[in-house]
Amino acid sequence: MQGPLPKDPNADTEWNDILRKHGIVPPKETPKDEEAEEEDVLQQQSVVKTYETLEENEDDFNEEDEHAIELYRLQRIAQWQATQVKNKFGEVGEISGQDYVREVTEAGKGIWVILHLYKQGIPICTLINQHLSVLARKFKDVKFLKAISTTCIPNYPDENLPTIFVYLDGNIQTQFIGPLMFGGMNLTKDELEWKLAESGAVKTDLEENPQKQIQDQLMTSIHT
Repeated sequence: MQGPLPKDPNADTEWNDILRKHGIVPPKETPKDEEAEEEDVLQQQSVVKTYETLEENEDDFNEEDEHAIELYRLQRIAQWQATQVKNKFGEVGEISGQDYVREVTEAGKGIWVILHLYKQGIPICTLINQHLSVLARKFKDVKFLKAISTTCIPNYPDENLPTIFVYLDGNIQTQFIGPLMFGGMNLTKDELEWKLAESGAVKTDLEENPQKQIQDQLMTSIHT
């Protein structure tokens, strides 16, 4: 006649030992401290990573294993693609009129393009190119371009320089034309970043318009 099953299978009794021997109750659990439990979690997490090397033993897989490997492969591809999109650009490209359609109009779905029309020898154009080089490294998912004005638009007047066009899906979203739009040679990188953020092209981490801080400082100086 079979004895009753124990209320506590971990109790240290002779009857439990007999049941464990015949596989009726599970082996006695050993207490785990927090560090050991953490180690178990890390081990479980590492199981997924081992799928990278398991392809060598593909013949031993069942259908569930193959499904898990396929899911993991797709996740890795998605992560890689997201990284590639996020870090797609990172510098200011130089184009001419013949490159415009390919680089701007056909830049791609959902791609923001910032095009600076400039001319050498105009100080504020040089300043903006310097700022854009820094911003391009910060916002690598945005396509920053520059072009000598007359190579893109024949007879484009110098008094309209610098000019920045902001595009999305090949359509102009915002334009900044002429030195007054930029505040002259006092333009800072943060101010330019704020302008581009207002157009929607970049997602700035600046909390407020840097120009407002300058205005507040001026007003404080006047009152003083």
